[in-house]
Amino acid sequence: MTAAVSRPGFHTTILPSWPRAPWCWRSFSLWGASMLTATILIPLLGALAFSFLRLNEPAYRWLACGVGSAPLLLLAAVWLGFDTSAGAPAFQYVIDYPWIPALGIGWRMGVDGIALVVATMSALLFVAAIAWPAETRGRAREYYAWFLFLEAVSLGVFLTLDLALFYVFFDLSLVGLFFLIGRWGHGDAERAAIKFFVYTFAGSLAILLAIIGLVLATDPLTFDMRTLIAEQALAGMDLRATLVLVGFVVGFGIKTPFVPLHTWLPPAHVNAPGPASAVLAGVLLKMGAYGLIRIPYSMLSETFARYAFALAVLAVISILWGALVSMAQRDLKRRIAYTSVNHMGYVLLGIAAAATIGGEQAARQMALTGATVEMVAHGLITGALFLICGAFWQRTGDYDLEQYGGLSQVAPNLTRFTVLASFASLGLPGLAGFVAELQIFVGAFSVYPWLAAIALLGILITAALFLQMLQQLFFGELPADRKSFGDLARVEIGVLAILALLIVVIGIYPNWLLTPINSATALLTAGF
Repeated sequence: MTAAVSRPGFHTTILPSWPRAPWCWRSFSLWGASMLTATILIPLLGALAFSFLRLNEPAYRWLACGVGSAPLLLLAAVWLGFDTSAGAPAFQYVIDYPWIPALGIGWRMGVDGIALVVATMSALLFVAAIAWPAETRGRAREYYAWFLFLEAVSLGVFLTLDLALFYVFFDLSLVGLFFLIGRWGHGDAERAAIKFFVYTFAGSLAILLAIIGLVLATDPLTFDMRTLIAEQALAGMDLRATLVLVGFVVGFGIKTPFVPLHTWLPPAHVNAPGPASAVLAGVLLKMGAYGLIRIPYSMLSETFARYAFALAVLAVISILWGALVSMAQRDLKRRIAYTSVNHMGYVLLGIAAAATIGGEQAARQMALTGATVEMVAHGLITGALFLICGAFWQRTGDYDLEQYGGLSQVAPNLTRFTVLASFASLGLPGLAGFVAELQIFVGAFSVYPWLAAIALLGILITAALFLQMLQQLFFGELPADRKSFGDLARVEIGVLAILALLIVVIGIYPNWLLTPINSATALLTAGF
């Protein structure tokens, strides 16, 4: 085995460890670390408990909201106790118990700043999706049980520090969304669910092969992410490291998705119920980008840097392709779906720029911070847009943009929230999308100025497609058959108001979000 290349600042012991929290639970370190385990187990046990309940539909929804809110509250408590000072450990609230000692697999949980903010955003989006009024077709118990199951395994992806558990949670997330699309979707939902599962499961198999290739390079055998980051076990192994990297890039590229691995995404979105689409775009797509940062970027630094330029080119292609194809869509939901390809291209551009050898660390760190903020911003913004798409479907059963117009006259609240989310998605200053994209492009211009300049065209096209969409939906003459179009109900207003508030707060005062992210990106970019 090639001598390991050390990555400073990463905690690699196998004993349970916990951060020094500044609040009243400082003396309860075991409980503090166990909060991450509870974050996963509470919704998982809640999903199981739903099998034994017999309630009416509203009761199922509000009970699911209560259970689904517990992880959000626990992660908020973790956020308050998170140490962002210089010298703090990379991963905090760590709990580590052996599971399969012979293979070096354990129940390992912990967070750095990146995992914390993405997991918290995901927990919030799950609560919003569960609270959103949906047509459950007389199967409310199963519908909300699958949402709670999906929440548990999705948060497990972001919170685990063990590669084996990461793969288990990653794969189980496919099961939850498969049933939500196939059983509660519309149109050709079953076909879309199967295509989603087959494509993303193929990506999971590529990830599994890459994980095996990476772990077999360790001695003793371990799936501990902290050890794998610190040791850089494949450093200097050109061919083997390249093959492992390709496995990760293909697997996570399908999940994210990047062009040309994106073709499963539009049918999955179009045929899924609105809340499931919100979670798919806001949470599951982030697993791909998060996986790139957490595994190949962190554990294969030398190899990842070697192919950073190629990944940056792929990012620019995704940015432009996603924007151009989105602009050509007449279907509202397909248009929003393709903007996800565009926006996740920005994330990949930030990650690639951060991995470039020779660039200034400050610029590379800014690019990686921007990529993480983009994951959070995109989750909130596109999650809101897909919930809005769900409101359109529930009222008319139609996504055709040509069938609308003048809705601002009868649905002013829907108009306000759609305008805000659209302007945030196109990167208007003062909103969350701008904070993310500004940092990505500042970082990218320092290392890939020509690629960054070309990628800027994506912002222009995105602005055009959203402005055109708003004009078609809300302005002009109101069709006669849309005069009875109902505005948002109180619950819908409440859900969108919370997401909109966060979009504005991040845009105006982003420091509270940037502080924990910077504590992680500073360590990660120091290794290049």
